[in-house]
Amino acid sequence: MFDPGDLAEPIIQAPLAGGPSTPALASAVCEAGGLGFLAAGYKTADGVQEEIEALRGSTSRPFGVNLFVPPKSGVDSSAVHAYRERIATEAERQGADLGEPRSDDDDWERKLELLQQESPAVGSFTFGLPEASVIDALRANAVAVWITVTNADEAVRAREAGADALVVQGVEAGGHRGGFSDDPEESGWGLLALLRVVARRVSLPMIAAGGIADGQAVAAVLCAGASAAQVGTALMLAPEAGTAKAHRELLSKAGPTRLTRAFTGRTARGIVNRFLLEHNEGAPAAYPEIHHITSPLRAAARRRGDPEAINLWAGQAHELAQKLPAGEIVRRLGAEARAALADVDQRLG
Repeated sequence: MFDPGDLAEPIIQAPLAGGPSTPALASAVCEAGGLGFLAAGYKTADGVQEEIEALRGSTSRPFGVNLFVPPKSGVDSSAVHAYRERIATEAERQGADLGEPRSDDDDWERKLELLQQESPAVGSFTFGLPEASVIDALRANAVAVWITVTNADEAVRAREAGADALVVQGVEAGGHRGGFSDDPEESGWGLLALLRVVARRVSLPMIAAGGIADGQAVAAVLCAGASAAQVGTALMLAPEAGTAKAHRELLSKAGPTRLTRAFTGRTARGIVNRFLLEHNEGAPAAYPEIHHITSPLRAAARRRGDPEAINLWAGQAHELAQKLPAGEIVRRLGAEARAALADVDQRLG
């Protein structure tokens, strides 16, 4: 079973669903000694299989595939329709029609079958905890199962279900909060504190995620007990990433980020823009319904190059992102981490 501690570089590529994830990005990370990931979210199982084939055509190294666990709770349909009416003027501004709200499982069963069939080194899960039978079936096919957690209680549940490792996500992370629920009361743990609390409660390898954008931060999470660091925003300016142009232009600039449900109905961190400011208040907890409503609007804004109406997912340290090839970023993060650890060792020696 894949062990994150065996990587030449202690760097895991965050899945980066919604555009930035590409086979080229995953391959570059793998070839540099890290672990690349493909994001299965928002794609059909056939589309994911094509990407797996493309990735295997460019690297023979281990890689991972990330799946979204389907939502189980219902939503307030009246709040969803009220929000849709509220953002209608924004759709007009972008020359787009709003999508219809709907719930779906993101082709869940077929993607699970695909993971068993293709047996990537790692299958990671976001937005929930799969059934223990799912975890057992993947492990029987030599797929290590990683579960994203945002608090210690989730970590305990993941261990009890049979997880091989935990992606421990701090509140600093860009993009969606990956835990089991979307309760704002459970979204406030900073990464270092969370790593230490989880380590006290659960004896599983931890992959640290959230605001890690340079080697010094990698060194910090390794000292806090993580086996490796998962980085997303730090790779989004790489040429191999599929990051939209309007998004790229703001990533490396200083600017505040904020948690919001305005774009998808699930809490996520992004760079503050007009749409977030105007529609954050009152955006319902309704994923994927709100995602489907705003998707055409956001696509139109990307085509127009309008950064004020798209989800600018980014971690709190986004201004540290660099425009470098992905492999160089991975190797630089590893080298900086080693230098930082050597410096600390010298100072403490």
